[in-house]
Amino acid sequence: MLNALWNVLLLAVAIFVVAQVLPGIRVKSFATALVVAIVYSLVHFFLFWILTILALPFIILTFGLFVFVINAFLLWLTSQLVADFKVQGIVTTLLASLLISLCSMLLRAIF
Repeated sequence: MLNALWNVLLLAVAIFVVAQVLPGIRVKSFATALVVAIVYSLVHFFLFWILTILALPFIILTFGLFVFVINAFLLWLTSQLVADFKVQGIVTTLLASLLISLCSMLLRAIF
């Protein structure tokens, strides 16, 4: 339980940092980034494996890179669910998904 809360907090930090660096992402405050991290974690928990199974041929053909498209879709879906979080454009969504994943992994490795 504590590990899940810690991961959500690190994800919120990653989202907030990427929103400060990438111009196409708008996050109102760190509290909004925390809400985004919670909603994204829930969306990821419920939909990721279903989408992965449905997209398995594409994932195999692209040697796993299609997973970034799935993560970008989940990030877009999160931006539709949270009012103070906006991601503009598909390229920004793909890049944000990649940067959030990398930043989150880096933060987990550090802490």
